[in-house]
Amino acid sequence: MILTSFGLGIFLGFIFFELTGLTAGGIIVPGYIALYIHQPMRILITVVLSLLTYLIIIFLSRYMVLYGRRRFLTAILLGFLMRAAFDWLRIYLPENTLDLQAIGYIIPGLIANEFFRQGVPKTIAGMTIVSITVFFILMLFYS
Repeated sequence: MILTSFGLGIFLGFIFFELTGLTAGGIIVPGYIALYIHQPMRILITVVLSLLTYLIIIFLSRYMVLYGRRRFLTAILLGFLMRAAFDWLRIYLPENTLDLQAIGYIIPGLIANEFFRQGVPKTIAGMTIVSITVFFILMLFYS
């Protein structure tokens, strides 16, 4: 089911891009989101970490030249560090919140990079549409 989710996410993300000109948050993001659609807090935390990464890069771009591959690498590294910091801070939260996690270490950076390319609302809309479509197709195949 995991491979099918990734494959469908890549394929449907490409079709969505061809039809609308919008990406779905990164090449593998819709597949990951579809796998965690039953855990909305994980999706929300991932999007929040992506937004924080995006805002930090906007701040850094005032003092550094960040574009193209530099910006992409910065987004991936900051997304990774944001997830690691969130995991570290999570151990100080009450026990019932220990299940709070983001999706992956690379996903927040990929989403943040797409925020730069097409804007936050369009990225979230594309990611939502493709991820839900992948989820429904997975349910048809596996239930």
